[in-house]
Amino acid sequence: MALAGLTGLVDATSFLGLGRVFVANMTGNVVLLAFALAGAPGLSADLSALALAGFLIGAVLAGRIGRAPALRRGRRARWLTVALTIQTGLIIAALIAASLTGESRADRPYAIIVPLAAAMGLQHATARRVAVPEVPTNVLTTTLTGLVVDSRLAGGPGLHVPRRLAAPVAMFTGALIGGALLLHVDRIVPLALAAAIATGCLTAAATGRLIAP
Repeated sequence: MALAGLTGLVDATSFLGLGRVFVANMTGNVVLLAFALAGAPGLSADLSALALAGFLIGAVLAGRIGRAPALRRGRRARWLTVALTIQTGLIIAALIAASLTGESRADRPYAIIVPLAAAMGLQHATARRVAVPEVPTNVLTTTLTGLVVDSRLAGGPGLHVPRRLAAPVAMFTGALIGGALLLHVDRIVPLALAAAIATGCLTAAATGRLIAP
């Protein structure tokens, strides 16, 4: 749930503060890339393409981590800790880059977008392997569809409604907080909060409070 909130926080920062680009929601990012290539004003094809590439690199890295022999032989928490360590480092790198670069249109935020997108690709791929039922950290379309189709209103059994609602609420809350902080305070603040959340998840995984052997 914390990582779902982190997704909303980071995407609010990237879309509102880094040139109308998503670094976690690749469905939206691919559509924005198409719009930019079609000539839509206010969108950047290079930033969207860079975010897509960074996300895929992060996903590849997560796959390599999950298949590393030294990590596969140990507890499941071991590779999760390694993945969260790298993700936290990437978010901190983006935070440092944001603190060193300006916010004018002339300053292209490549150094911020690449590590953020890689961090989110790594997170999404890692969460997919953890596979907590009905708790996504990046994509909500399937979750919301399943929630409605299985609801009593649609004639379904209405199972696991609180858990299915938790991830969308967490992501919405993260996006709301991230947008408010970016628009009314500074773009550094939501990135600092994202780094703090990632660090908290890393600490929980490293101390064995998230996952059993």
